[in-house]
Amino acid sequence: MLTQVVSSLGILLSLQNLGNMSFIIYKSLSFSTFRLHLLLMSTYPGSEKLIPTSKGIFRGPRNLVDLELFTQAIEDWVLTNSCSSSTDGEQCFKSPFSFEELRKLDYALDGILFKQLFRMPLFSPYDSNDLKEEEFLSLEDFLHTIVDGLWHTFWDSDEPFPFFISCPLQPGSKFYTIEKAISRGRLKGLSGAALMTKNGSDLRAHWDQVVEFVLFKKNILVEKGLGISSSTICEALFYGFHILMYRSLSKYRSFIADSVFILVLDSKFGGVVKLSGDIGKLEIGSGNPYKFVSDWIKLHAEVSVSPIDRIWNRLGNPNWGDLGTLQILLATFNSIVQFHGPPIKSIASLAADHSLRLQKRRTEWGLAMLLSGEGDIVELDNIDINDPSFEKDASQLKLKQGEILLLDDHLQGQKSFQVEECLVGGNCYCYAVSSLENPRKLLTLYVGAHPSRLEPSWEAMSLWYEVQRQTKVLKVLKQKEISSEYLPEIIASGRILHSGPCGKPSPNGICEHPWCGTPSLVTPPVGEPVSFIVSRSGPFTSDEAIRCCHDCLSALRTASMANIQHGCLCPENVSRVFDPEKRCFYVLVSWGRAVLEERDSPAINLQFSSSYALQNGKLCPSSDAENLVYLLYFVCGGFMQQQDSIESALEWREKCWSKRLIQQHLGEVSALLKAFSDYVDSICGTPYPVNYDIWLSRLSRAVNGRDERGKMVEEEVMTIRLQDTAESSGISGSATSFS
Repeated sequence: MLTQVVSSLGILLSLQNLGNMSFIIYKSLSFSTFRLHLLLMSTYPGSEKLIPTSKGIFRGPRNLVDLELFTQAIEDWVLTNSCSSSTDGEQCFKSPFSFEELRKLDYALDGILFKQLFRMPLFSPYDSNDLKEEEFLSLEDFLHTIVDGLWHTFWDSDEPFPFFISCPLQPGSKFYTIEKAISRGRLKGLSGAALMTKNGSDLRAHWDQVVEFVLFKKNILVEKGLGISSSTICEALFYGFHILMYRSLSKYRSFIADSVFILVLDSKFGGVVKLSGDIGKLEIGSGNPYKFVSDWIKLHAEVSVSPIDRIWNRLGNPNWGDLGTLQILLATFNSIVQFHGPPIKSIASLAADHSLRLQKRRTEWGLAMLLSGEGDIVELDNIDINDPSFEKDASQLKLKQGEILLLDDHLQGQKSFQVEECLVGGNCYCYAVSSLENPRKLLTLYVGAHPSRLEPSWEAMSLWYEVQRQTKVLKVLKQKEISSEYLPEIIASGRILHSGPCGKPSPNGICEHPWCGTPSLVTPPVGEPVSFIVSRSGPFTSDEAIRCCHDCLSALRTASMANIQHGCLCPENVSRVFDPEKRCFYVLVSWGRAVLEERDSPAINLQFSSSYALQNGKLCPSSDAENLVYLLYFVCGGFMQQQDSIESALEWREKCWSKRLIQQHLGEVSALLKAFSDYVDSICGTPYPVNYDIWLSRLSRAVNGRDERGKMVEEEVMTIRLQDTAESSGISGSATSFS
C-alpha cells in the first residue's frame, strides 16, 4: 500500500509490507536542496539502513562490517601519517589534547579519589578464557570508575547515574553485558566496551547511545617503539565511522554528532583516537564502499591520535594522575559533554581551586610549625586565637550553622543574624541567614576577605567583587530609589564584630582576630541557581523559559535606569525564588562585576559573554540582552560547547548566529523566544539600545496566561526591527556583527 501526503514542509511516503522491513521515507524541502532521509522503523535480522549523503544513497552501516577490506583501503594513508616507519615509533597525527589541558585536568582532579577494584591481570602469552574474563571485568570496572568519578565531580552527585557499559562483537552487532557474554560463550568475540547513555525506560542498547567506545586488544603497540600500530588505528577509525553514522541516523539529536572518541587499550598501555567530520559529506557512487569511506576520512574528516602511555602498573592498578590515564579521563569528560552538555563545575574553576588548596596547605603547615616550635603536628581547632603568636594571614574561618553574627552597619547600627546554612552552589563564604528581628525570612549573607589578607589572589579578588563592589552597585540603586522584585537590595552592610575583647587601635582599625573588620553584605532573597535546576530537573518548559526571560529582562531594564549593566549574566547568577504564596520568579544576582562607568571591565565568560565583550573587553548597549539569549538557549536544552579560548568562543557564536541555530532551537520551545532572539540578533554589536518596554509588554502577556500566537509575534518582530534599526545602514536582521 502506498500513501502520499503532500504538505508545505515535505512529502511523506509510507511503504508497508515489504518483506521483513518497514520504511518511512521522508523527503524534506530545505532552502536550496532536497535531502532524503530513510529511517528504519523496525529492524529485523538482515535488514539494512539507507544513509543520505551528498551524492546518492548509501546502503549502510550494516553492509560495512569487513574490517580487513576497510584496513586495505586506508592503511597506507594511516602509515604515511603515523610515522610508524620511524625509529622511535612516535605518532605524526596531531594529539587531541594539549599538555596545558591535561595539566588543568590534573589540578581539577586534585583530591578526587578514583578506585578501581578489579585489578588488570598481568600479561600472559597464553590466551585463556579465565584471563579474558579477568581483563574485561577489569576494563569494565576501570571505565565505570572513571565515568562515576567525573560525573559526580563535575556534574551532579544527587542525580541518578545516566550511564551503563555494554560490549559488542563488531560494529552494528548486538550488545552484551560482560556477564551475559561469559554465560553465552561469546567472550572471545568481544572487541571492546562501549560507554552508553541511558534512554529513558528502554533497557535495550543501541549504537546511537554510544557515548565513547573502548577498543581492547591484546597488543596495541608498533613492533618497534612506543606508538599505536597502524592496524589498531584503522580499527579505531572503523568503529568511529560506524558510531558517527548511527548518530547521524538517530532520532535523538540532543547530542553533538560530528566527533567521537575511541579509547585504545591493552592490558598495559593506552591512548586516544578522535575522529571528527560531517557525515553528510560522504560521497557514494557505484563502486567499492570502503574506498568511499576512506576518501571521506582523508578529505573531510580530522583524525587525532594521542601519544601512548602506561595505564596499568605491574600490580594491575591504574596510574591515576599520570599522562596516559589523564588522556583517557579527558576524552571521557569531552564525550560526556557531547551527550549531557557542559558540567556544573568547569575544569578551569576546579583547577583554580588548586592554588587555594596549596595556599591553605602552606598556611596550615607554617602555622603548625610556628605554634609547636619544633615542627610537631597540632590541631588547628585547638589554637587559641588570642595567643600573641597567632599569625595574621591564617586561613579564613568559616561560619557554622546556628552561629550568631553581629554586623556593624554605620547607617543602621549593630544588627544580628543567625546562620542557617551554607548556600548550595555558592562559594564557602555565602550563607543563608535570618535576622533575629524577623527569623522567618531568609536572607543571603556574603562574607568578604579580611583587610589584612587582601592580596592579589583569585580568592581575595573574587570575594572583593562579591562583597565590596556589589555593595557599591546596590547602594547606587538604593540612592536613586530604583528597586525591583527581580533585583537584590541591601538589608545591611558593614564590618563583622567578634565576641570577646578587641584590640583594634582605632574605631576604623582592626585587631588580630580573623573576623575583626571583615566586610559583609546581607541581601534578600535566598534562591536556587538556574544551573542547578537545569542539572537536576532538565531543560525548562516553555512557560518557565518565558518567565525567566521576562524576569531577567525586567531586572536589566530596572538597572539600565541607573545606567548600570550586569555584564555577567549566566546560569549561576540567576536564582529561582518562591514567595510566600509559592509563586516562583527569578532574581538576577551577583552584581559585583556590573559596569557603572565606561572604564569598568565586565567579567569574561567564554560560554555566556556577548561577542562584543569578548572582542573588546567592554559592553555595548545590547550585551546583556545577548547574554540573556545564551542563557535561554542553555535552559531550553541547547548544547553549550565547552570553550577553551576567546577565539573558539567567537567562532561558536558566529556559527550559531549565521546558521540561526539558536533561533531554531528556541523556536521549538516558544515562538515568542525565537522572535526575541531574532530581535537581539538584529542589534548585536550596534550602538542601538534594547527596547525593553515593548518586549516586557509581550512577555507579560505570555506570563499572565494569554495565548501566544506565532504569526502575531513574527509581525510584531518585524515592526520592532523597523523601529529600532531604522537609523542603521546595512544592519542585517539575521546576522550578528562581530566586527
